[in-house]
Amino acid sequence: MKAYDIKKGNVVEYNGGVYQIRDIERSSPQGRGGNVKYRFTMYSVPGGTKLDISVGGDDELKEVDLARRQATFSYRDGDAFVFMDDEDFTPYTLDPDAIGDAAGYITDGLTGCYVQVIDDAPVGLQLPQSVVLEVIETPPELKGGTATKRPKPAKLNTGIEIQVPEYIGNGEKVWVNTVTGEFAGRAD
Repeated sequence: MKAYDIKKGNVVEYNGGVYQIRDIERSSPQGRGGNVKYRFTMYSVPGGTKLDISVGGDDELKEVDLARRQATFSYRDGDAFVFMDDEDFTPYTLDPDAIGDAAGYITDGLTGCYVQVIDDAPVGLQLPQSVVLEVIETPPELKGGTATKRPKPAKLNTGIEIQVPEYIGNGEKVWVNTVTGEFAGRAD
């Protein structure tokens, strides 16, 4: 598959190893006729050794076949996260390296997750597009302030911090986009 088609979470073959893409930086060249470059931050599967590579947008990387199993977050085992397969209840244990930033969006009983499996080994996690988290700490709305809707920081029940609109208060549940890490609305 071409480099420009690759998304976070894809698993590719590189130099005889298997890697999961964790981060993508796109750099547009200055001037005309230059090729767009992509810098991939990848982690080896299994093992989690970090590797950064730069490739051109038209460069080919072979995508690795992996199974995606729908799963529900079950519990933490030390630092590891254990998910249960929704169909056959196989437990999949993913270590913090495999979870990465996703840890900030995982709550008890979170459904709609996909565990990525290669040769029966769980290697990665795909989160739902958005999750509901609870605001545990945010400054109060400024009374009599200007009419602008300024965002303010809010700490959520998983420990991450996002920007929320001023009218959101402590104890409220909010939708958070797991791709961008942004506030996506009030949850009921």
